[in-house]
Amino acid sequence: MRSPSRTILVALVALALWPQPSLVAAQAEGREAQATAERVAAEGMAIGSPSGAGGDPQTSVAQPVFSAGRAAEVTTSFQPLLGPLGDPGGYRAFLERHGITFGLISVAETYRNVRGGLRRGSTGLTLLDLDVDVDLGTLAGWKGATVHATVYQIQGSGTSRSRVGNLMTISEIEALPASRLSELWLEQSLFDDRLFLRVGQLSADTEYMVSQTSILFTNGTFGWPAIFAANMTDGGPAYPLSAPTVRLKYVPTRELSFQASLIDGTPGGGKPRSGIDPQRRNPNGTRFPLSDPPLAIAEVSYAYNAHPGDTGLPGTVTFGGWHRFGRVDAFTPDPVSGLGRRVSGDSGIYGVIDQTIYQEPNDPNDGASVFLRASASPGDRNLVDFYFDGGIAYRGLFPGRSDDTLGFGVGVTHISPVARRLDAMAALQSPTPVPRRSAEIVLEATYQAVLAPGIALQPTLQYVVHAGGGIANPRDPDGTRVRNALVFGLRAITRY
Repeated sequence: MRSPSRTILVALVALALWPQPSLVAAQAEGREAQATAERVAAEGMAIGSPSGAGGDPQTSVAQPVFSAGRAAEVTTSFQPLLGPLGDPGGYRAFLERHGITFGLISVAETYRNVRGGLRRGSTGLTLLDLDVDVDLGTLAGWKGATVHATVYQIQGSGTSRSRVGNLMTISEIEALPASRLSELWLEQSLFDDRLFLRVGQLSADTEYMVSQTSILFTNGTFGWPAIFAANMTDGGPAYPLSAPTVRLKYVPTRELSFQASLIDGTPGGGKPRSGIDPQRRNPNGTRFPLSDPPLAIAEVSYAYNAHPGDTGLPGTVTFGGWHRFGRVDAFTPDPVSGLGRRVSGDSGIYGVIDQTIYQEPNDPNDGASVFLRASASPGDRNLVDFYFDGGIAYRGLFPGRSDDTLGFGVGVTHISPVARRLDAMAALQSPTPVPRRSAEIVLEATYQAVLAPGIALQPTLQYVVHAGGGIANPRDPDGTRVRNALVFGLRAITRY
């Protein structure tokens, strides 16, 4: 029979050896912290890196891994998942050794308008985006020279055109089906990479009025804002259109940059007053218009607290403006003849703030950022006189999902007073009710889940208030406003 003292001794030893809950938790936290440190070391510091959307240093900790927006710098690829099949024959590696790199992005999405809008129903869109970059220094010994080309294959129908009727396009990839050349340019860097001259066919939405945080959202207005799309001829040189451009960028310091572009002002070419959709006037992006009155865009950006050791949270502030030369249509008629009149030029100003508001203590690549953008244009010659959007995004909010990003955004497009007065005049002359437009508002909530390198899913929910600013529903004989729309969407993105 075991003695009591021996029994007590065995119990004490077992109790000492039994893992305590606090010790187990501490060990788990230690392993998690070590894994996080190893992952951050492998990734490198995101803040201050040159991978910020729009070509500036990254200051938004919540910049997503993926975006269909052209301003995004998407580098992840599913090639490693395929093993030897990821580069059959070693052709991709061979091209890279000779300065030629390429990426193929596939975006497939579906949206369903469940209530309101023009009519309920579903739509689907697919986009294949092939990007090719050639370092002429490596390939041919031409130091500082780079060639870039982007080609699209677009299929499907858009929700805004066929289901909602709004100004702020439900999807940033909505366009008419086409095989299209988007960009083709040559860039030369000068003076120790402080001055960059780019010439060719360019899209302005890759570099101007870009927010590193807002590129998470699927609504098109969070990329190329609705005020630009509504006021610039042919919607401006932005997806899916582009135009011949000369762009100069000066980077005197790592934090500060100036850039300006002179662009053919009619991306669709031909006659913009003909009423023909500019995507049909330039169906494949190979028209290259050169004789139209030019569009000038310029902006200055400053990135702060982006260096290691800087105190304070990082952010970027941007100011810019644009001017369209030549004659444009005015909303107000000639005071003498009462006929439509044309005025000299059009313009706009804008500002952007991207601000990181929180970084995870153990993972500086995760945290929350906010953004705010605003723009204004003259109301006597433009449908939209004021615009702003803003929102918040958090990358790595949930444990074990460091690459996922959650975001909430809102955009407001204000109809100009002159356009509203014209609505009031039309209502007086019409036998049926004609609504007076005011503003369109869109709210979006989205979550981007990165499933593996180069693969992501992104559900989205959008609510559109006063589509088109409050237009009459063409399907309603009583002329009532288009009802507020609720739209669900799901996007799948892959990159090779």
